[in-house]
Amino acid sequence: MMQTLPTSFTSLASLKRRSRKMQVGVTSGLRLCLLLAAFIALPSQAERLKDLASIQGVRDNPLIGYGLIVGLDGSGDQTMQTPFTTQSLNNMLSQLGVTMPPGVNMQLKNVAAVMVTATLPPFVRPGQTIDVTVSSLGNAKSLRGGTLLMTPLKGSDGQVYALAQGNMVVGGAGASANGSKVQINQLSSGRIPAGAIVERAVDSPLGGDGTLMLELNTSDFGTAQKAVDAINRDFGPGTAHALDARVIEVSAPARPEERVAFLARIENVDVAPAQAVAKVVINARTGSVVMNQAVRLNDCAVAHGNLSVVINSNPVISQPNPLAGGSTVATQSSQIAVNQGGGALQVVRGSASLADVIKGLNTLGANPQDLVSILQAMKAVGALRAELEII
Repeated sequence: MMQTLPTSFTSLASLKRRSRKMQVGVTSGLRLCLLLAAFIALPSQAERLKDLASIQGVRDNPLIGYGLIVGLDGSGDQTMQTPFTTQSLNNMLSQLGVTMPPGVNMQLKNVAAVMVTATLPPFVRPGQTIDVTVSSLGNAKSLRGGTLLMTPLKGSDGQVYALAQGNMVVGGAGASANGSKVQINQLSSGRIPAGAIVERAVDSPLGGDGTLMLELNTSDFGTAQKAVDAINRDFGPGTAHALDARVIEVSAPARPEERVAFLARIENVDVAPAQAVAKVVINARTGSVVMNQAVRLNDCAVAHGNLSVVINSNPVISQPNPLAGGSTVATQSSQIAVNQGGGALQVVRGSASLADVIKGLNTLGANPQDLVSILQAMKAVGALRAELEII
């Protein structure tokens, strides 16, 4: 018995050690599984909802006004060609109590008629300032150094929402002398930072009836459904539902202070947008070709040859003999040649990624202008799996 006790004690101790090792192994395995599950649960390429959608009713409002700029260094409107500048100045002076004698022709060089534009942001209040852009309306050479006189800025309803006034900031520069002229950037437009004071606010209702409308920046049924699922997952079932591919209706709190906090949480909801539609955009004027990552190609064969027409013109002088009594005549001799490059068939392999699509198109050796025609032909035969849009 005395010899078996140590053996039994040893076996019990080894069993305890094995049990502890198994527990550690199981715990490590569970931690690894939970970590992998957490990575899998994370949305792939998730974006904030505020980057994908906007709140209906929260928008900018454009403003416009007509005004005068004074204090120019002889670079204002030529009043003989822009009579509205003189008329506007006379009206302004009459409002200030200055009456000009009839028939007086004012030759102004330091005044210019301008259009003033601005954007009224949402939730802006009277007394706040906004930036304005000033652009020449007549034939002023430069607005540098000018001062904009008080100009009312109106909305689409004809109401005055802001008053603009201040000194111009022009980013261009120029000089001219003896028929030579040098100019950098634009001298006929400029900006006045904080140049307008808001006089009237625009109401932006936010869920006054208990509902909010979210508008996606791009219409897409898949993205709309994913946004609804993400909102309902964070705020409870039935909080949001999609009306169509762009508009999502959300139930909002009744109290305004709760509504602001609710919107702050809504904007930070992570949504994995649906894959974009495969699209190739072609600018026919510049030859630019832009495609997104969803563009794919099927196997096809393309034959492309460059065609060029070269015209060489050389002057030929025909001079008669001294006793012939004729006159010297100059004529043009033209030579026209048509050159056509090789048009051997090139195989473009099917591609499953954007990088492979670019490699396949580069094998053709075509310039951007020719690539436009090639892409249109590929779309016609069904080798280009993308929507082709020409702008």
